[in-house]
Amino acid sequence: MNNSEEIKQIAIQVINDEEKAIANLRNYIDDAFSKAVEAMYSTSGRVVVTGIGKSANIATKIVSTLNSTGTPALFLHAADAIHGDLGMVQPDDVVICISKSGNTPEIKVLVPLIKNFGNKLIAMVGNTDSFLAKQADIVLNCTVDHEACPNNLAPTSSTTAQLVMGDALAVALIECRGFSASDFARFHPGGALGKQLYLHVDDLFRQNERPQVAATTSVRDTILEMTSKRLGCAVVTDEQRHVLGIVTDGDLRRMMKAQRDTNSLTAGDIMTRNPKCIAASEYAVNALHLMQANSITQLVVVDNDGHYEGVLHLHDILKEGII
Repeated sequence: MNNSEEIKQIAIQVINDEEKAIANLRNYIDDAFSKAVEAMYSTSGRVVVTGIGKSANIATKIVSTLNSTGTPALFLHAADAIHGDLGMVQPDDVVICISKSGNTPEIKVLVPLIKNFGNKLIAMVGNTDSFLAKQADIVLNCTVDHEACPNNLAPTSSTTAQLVMGDALAVALIECRGFSASDFARFHPGGALGKQLYLHVDDLFRQNERPQVAATTSVRDTILEMTSKRLGCAVVTDEQRHVLGIVTDGDLRRMMKAQRDTNSLTAGDIMTRNPKCIAASEYAVNALHLMQANSITQLVVVDNDGHYEGVLHLHDILKEGII
């Protein structure tokens, strides 16, 4: 097949099929879902998620999401479980078993063992008449009408439904635990995501020079201050370090374009009043959003009482790899 339009239509059909499968999950969010969340939330143990084949791959993602959002979890491959790894399951653990058919040989061997241990068993299954569904304490229905695969064989819509059901459980637990952004940061200290959640303005701007002039400072001296501090601006303050305005390269260009006698002008005459400020205690990512929203490259940093502290430049944020 080399027809571009046909290829695109296949992709669109897959997306439509999986979208329908996800939408149909709404019909299966019932009291069993609430009981599953309550069991996972109230346990003093962990959530053990198991499966085989493609369902095992989905299980590993669900485990990762749960761990990163405050619910201790581990993955147990169903085939490995019946060959020694079942010892990973502790008495207070809640077990989630994921299977489309609910009748695979490994599942049929594993489920009675878990039941004998006395662990709460949650089935995430696409066949509510299956062995797994009948043995489980709680059944999460993930039935799909058909797979997106043209032969209705390769797990596609069914694994998507499992993944979304897992996300629904994780998000419900986030709400139950009151899990906050700062909590999330504790589990994600690395990379750009981690820095967005723990890096503050105060961590970034201190190494910069602090260009500062009074409203009465001459334009010439203002330019010298801007040049020596190498930030392309000078912040205008009063004697108590309250911010009155800012003089930028753009303000200087506008002054020159006006063709006025610059000898008599002061920083207060040409400054931009009420510049964008941010508290040193704010998250750096919020500073980035403020810069983006106002199409600017620097922010005036103030303390909690509004006193001038320094200047944060876009380059300071970029160097940290936040974006």
